[in-house]
Amino acid sequence: MEASFETLIASYIQNNVGIATDFLSVALCEHLAANILALEANELLQQAGIGNDNKLQQNAMVRRDTIYWLDKKHNNIHEDAFFAKIDAFVLYLNQSCCAGITDYEFHYSLYETGDFYKKHLDQFKDNASRQFSMISYLNPGWETQHGGELQIYQTDANQTISPTQGKMVFFKSDQLEHEVLVTHARRMSVT
Repeated sequence: MEASFETLIASYIQNNVGIATDFLSVALCEHLAANILALEANELLQQAGIGNDNKLQQNAMVRRDTIYWLDKKHNNIHEDAFFAKIDAFVLYLNQSCCAGITDYEFHYSLYETGDFYKKHLDQFKDNASRQFSMISYLNPGWETQHGGELQIYQTDANQTISPTQGKMVFFKSDQLEHEVLVTHARRMSVT
């Protein structure tokens, strides 16, 4: 068992938001960030949308990041290392908490200066299959003045989470509204 798995689960149980500051290694974060920049250079990132299936739409007043869906078929050594870490976490979570997770999807997300994602839930209104949200941050040297925090809205108190390199955030997709505040520096993650 990895200590970061237990940290993520324990903080989730305590606060409805799991946070592990060292979930991904610095080296893996650097490789995944390099992948995002290569995808951007090759114009393979797509404008992110809101909604699903036939309801998918781009709305720059709500969301301004660009994304690229990860797939094990890509056979990318660094994405495979990320998937191996996620597979190990899901196995641990299912065994220790009976979570029943059988599948997942992840995408790269790139926010440029001025980008944001307004308050929302991650679970679609007409499809309850997305149960948990996980965000892995890839940003070295992130400082307060860079903005781009994840703002999570809870009844007791809102939570503001800085997108620092290696950090993983985990929460229920249908329960916690959240947003990405305006970023003042390039911000990268795997979501």
